[in-house]
Amino acid sequence: MAESLIEQLPKIVAEGKKEVERIMERLDSSNKITLQTNEYVLPVKKEENLFKSKYQDIDGQNWFNRLIYGDNLLVMQALLNGDEQTGMPSMRGMIDLIYIDPPYDSKADYRTKITLPDCNIEQKPNVLEQFAYSDTWKEGTVSYLKYMYPRLYLMKELLSDNGAIYVHVDYHIGHSLKLILDEIFGKENYINEVIWLYNTGGIPEKCGFAKKHDTIHLYAKNKSLVKWNSQKAKTYIRGDFFNPDQPRAKELGIEQDAYGLYRMTEMKDVWEIGKIFRNSPERLGYATQKPEELLKRIIFSVTSENSIVADFFAGSGTTGAVAEKLGRRWIMSDFGKPANMIMRKRLIDQEAKPFLYQAVGDYQKEVFASTKEFKRVGDLSQVVLNLFGATPFFDENAPKNLGQIKGSRTLVYVDSPNKMTGLSTIKKAQELKESFMGGWNKVIILGWNFTFDIANILKNIDNSQVEVLVIPPDLMDKLKSKGNYKKLIDSNKIKFSSLQYLTIKEPIVNTYSCDIEEIEIELDNYVLLSPNALPLDDKYKDQLQSIIADDPLALIEYWSIDPDYDGETFRSKWQDYRENTHNDDDPLRVIRKAKLQVPQRDNRKICVKAVDVFGFESVIVKEL
Repeated sequence: MAESLIEQLPKIVAEGKKEVERIMERLDSSNKITLQTNEYVLPVKKEENLFKSKYQDIDGQNWFNRLIYGDNLLVMQALLNGDEQTGMPSMRGMIDLIYIDPPYDSKADYRTKITLPDCNIEQKPNVLEQFAYSDTWKEGTVSYLKYMYPRLYLMKELLSDNGAIYVHVDYHIGHSLKLILDEIFGKENYINEVIWLYNTGGIPEKCGFAKKHDTIHLYAKNKSLVKWNSQKAKTYIRGDFFNPDQPRAKELGIEQDAYGLYRMTEMKDVWEIGKIFRNSPERLGYATQKPEELLKRIIFSVTSENSIVADFFAGSGTTGAVAEKLGRRWIMSDFGKPANMIMRKRLIDQEAKPFLYQAVGDYQKEVFASTKEFKRVGDLSQVVLNLFGATPFFDENAPKNLGQIKGSRTLVYVDSPNKMTGLSTIKKAQELKESFMGGWNKVIILGWNFTFDIANILKNIDNSQVEVLVIPPDLMDKLKSKGNYKKLIDSNKIKFSSLQYLTIKEPIVNTYSCDIEEIEIELDNYVLLSPNALPLDDKYKDQLQSIIADDPLALIEYWSIDPDYDGETFRSKWQDYRENTHNDDDPLRVIRKAKLQVPQRDNRKICVKAVDVFGFESVIVKEL
């Protein structure tokens, strides 16, 4: 008989403690995980506001709010390490409030709906997200608790001595996760079980009551040190019984507004706050988006102005958006590219303070744990090699992710699905090209996921010696069985695509005044990956192909310009994005042309970055 969850809990905790020990040892080693700054965002949604915002130096002297793309286990290690590139110190003991709303439903559908001109399509999670999610739930609740243990421990390390954490759960997992929270934070530091009662959804099933609430567990790092801000809530009172003009009305805390009579009472642990309706101005189309009123109560309860607030499952970015409005500093991270795109646009839309958009510099989770299906057909990298038409090396000392094109001196290198292919991968592949088995004329790198600057990296590399191609992200779905694998080999239908890239027209420079010049920058073309190389169901691929043929620039979700690029940090001086109607009235397309007035220079390097609706990033640099 299989062990019950209660029987496995001691093993989960013991395994979690061992992983935490390994992580803490790595923090003290020279092999540290770091953050890479992809973009310094100066939020401007109207062209006329370009001169109203000014840059601050990224030198550790100025605080910058941070939006971080990546696995939060790695993100938090990087935050504990500190950031040499920006001079930001370690965040250990610096964060005053953490709110998290982690996934808690193993059957949830995390597809993203994309509205394009003339059609709507659904994007499946990319390969990196698919593997992260399958790892989280491969053994059900047991895997989930193993996943959460080290993450919650690192959150405790990041919390200040008077800090607190709100953990948002529902009936799927909340009772189990509370046991882990008790273990890490201590029962004595449990402050409240908050019930979020909402008045939407919750359709009764055949057996049982309608589900109309979530639970939020509130823990302190040290309960005796928490600085608590008491809050009052409006409680509706029938007008028959109370007259707000009575002498005792003020004493009783009774007030009147457009909706009737209310009594101001101390906040209880049941919060009745509606979910976000379809027509709500808050609504961003993100499945797990939480209302701002909920985060206002949470943030206000244990923070003051300039407190640091963090959310490591940030989703649509409500935590950071509300923290910004309340004058708090914030850090947000999420593993989903759609989530990061939504958050960046949301922050620009509310004209937030300048913030850094960062990513984990080097993904170090490279070991792929093969599923049962792949164990039947061999190691995944060798499956990919065979589908590409390369022959794996059968020497037991040779890496399993290497092969060769038969009859040539071309080496093929398959990167891990749990890794971002970038400069470190290319350098490693180049070293293998020069040294492995006497050297090769060329190396082809097959990757699943790519760093934001991959296109720019490749411009500086001899493409006659190094080529980078994209492994189709739906390959995992097609490799459901050994029979499917054989069919794919025989049909030769798996296509490995070149990377996407952006082109712009030659910039036009005009004199604006004696010391100011105007630069006109116009998008020219966007060459996207083949639809077969995108995480889409087949029914959407034909629709996408027609858009690519008719108007490829309609696929640009966001583009930005750094008119004085220093070759290292991209500083976004101007940006436009779909749904921004301040620059034009078309919510489904970005504008194609921008004019910037900048100080005159003899030499200038312009960098343009674009992100498409699928989250792929392209960078192009022009020197004037």
